[in-house]
Amino acid sequence: MVKRTLSAFVSALVVLSIFLTACGSKDAPPAGPSATPSPAAAGKTATPAPSTGGTQGGVFKRLGADPPTLDPHLTGDTTSAMYVVEIFSGLVTITPDLKLEPDVAERWEVNKDNTVYTFFLRKNAKFHDGRQVTAQDVKYSLERATDPKLFSPFADTYLGEIMGARDRIQGKANELSGVKVIDNSTIQITTKQPTAYFLAMLTYPTAFIVDKNNIEQMSRNWTKQPNGTGPFKLKSYRIGDQLVLERNPNFYKEPAKLDQVVYLLRGGSPMAMYENNEIDLTGVGLADLDRVRDVKDPLHKDVVSVPPGFDISYIGFNASVAPFDDVKFRQALNYAVNKKLIADQVLANLVVPADSILPPGFPGYSGKIQPLAFNAQKAKQLLSESKYANNIPRIVLTVPGTGGGLGLDLEVIIEMWKQTLGVNVEMQQVEWATFLQDLNARKFQMFAGLGWQADYPDPHNFLDVLFNSQSELNHNGYANSEVDKLLVAARTEPDFNKRAVLYQQAEQMVINDAVWVPLWFSSEAVLLVKSNVHGFKVSPLIVPNLRAVWKD
Repeated sequence: MVKRTLSAFVSALVVLSIFLTACGSKDAPPAGPSATPSPAAAGKTATPAPSTGGTQGGVFKRLGADPPTLDPHLTGDTTSAMYVVEIFSGLVTITPDLKLEPDVAERWEVNKDNTVYTFFLRKNAKFHDGRQVTAQDVKYSLERATDPKLFSPFADTYLGEIMGARDRIQGKANELSGVKVIDNSTIQITTKQPTAYFLAMLTYPTAFIVDKNNIEQMSRNWTKQPNGTGPFKLKSYRIGDQLVLERNPNFYKEPAKLDQVVYLLRGGSPMAMYENNEIDLTGVGLADLDRVRDVKDPLHKDVVSVPPGFDISYIGFNASVAPFDDVKFRQALNYAVNKKLIADQVLANLVVPADSILPPGFPGYSGKIQPLAFNAQKAKQLLSESKYANNIPRIVLTVPGTGGGLGLDLEVIIEMWKQTLGVNVEMQQVEWATFLQDLNARKFQMFAGLGWQADYPDPHNFLDVLFNSQSELNHNGYANSEVDKLLVAARTEPDFNKRAVLYQQAEQMVINDAVWVPLWFSSEAVLLVKSNVHGFKVSPLIVPNLRAVWKD
């Protein structure tokens, strides 16, 4: 999922107060192959989550940002997702400790070939208006997400494994042939082939359930009053001011404990707002770290350590346009960046230099990927060997934003390119929602100021989604037939260890092709959380868990 980064990494910790969801564990989450969801055995049902306990009530206030969309079938960024996962839900979900769990579906069965999934819906699953969720609603939702008229840039990526999905997306079919309503409470989904991560893909918002009547009656305005199925309802939203969620008392699992969650969208100094009791949590920037870590400081009692997330920030090259259609030119820019120097001397080690694509601790991460590490002489040699050695065209780096600085790390990188290679790079900013649209349309020559955060714990979500030549989210126009072969082979391999080897081979090829400059993995961070807030936890993924939070 596309994640927006702040303009300066010295403020990297503060971003947590905007983007982190109340989920997960204060301890590091489990990682590695054991954390990877696998197809459920036929007839088996995941164990329901235990009661969250605690006292009901309270209003939880935090900073937020205006979402580009509240339509789950159009959601592809973390800003939108942190609201959408609370308002809507799907057949299955992922818990903060990265386990696959039934959601609107009470249980599921899978045939011996791992291609036919039969979902049995909860009898008490209802929309916010009290109407029962039926199998027809699920079918409508999946067909809406794949409707070519909707132009969802994510349908093929996350629903493309369903039989007939691509025909539907391309306008060749009026319905999804792989989705069959058995009865009001039972729906069957058939995939084109065995897919180890298919259930995990259904946790992405593109597969969330929406109300046909809500959409048809309100047309384009339906997201102003969305009739979702999630633990919270949208109470109000004023652009640039605040967005308010309220408890859904009819939620099919244990209802949320908070009365409301208020997201303040108008900005301000997070630390000042926290100390003035305007918000209940905030990230801590470099300027305040020593203060809050002092046991004598009143804020020390509110400190919560946040484990690293499953995300990466990067600079992306459009490999289909000059000068980035030349692999040696791309490699030269990679070798000219001294990431360790930037992390140590510019960013105060608030981030970890990214030498791979998969983050440390993520399933499939090996620690053996050979990076294009800083080497000024090699960078100069590669540039001299490229076809643009004596004729470098105009280069524009596009970042999301509407003003302000480029970001300390990007400023230093641009200067390194100039000093080491004589390559000059211009910068332009584009408003966030427009940036996402143009990014999906591959309109940028080079882009930065964003990252990728995992949607489910499987290497497919990084490598196949971002670098397969047929993926809609391959924003780089990157195509390598050998990489494609490895990624396709990994899709159907049932043994995770063998799949991991295939992904690692593909990852090394992508690194060598230098279609990205991988920049930073997040490091352990610090949050302040008010002492009267309970049940607030952190996860490396965006998952729905605000319903576990409560206040004295």
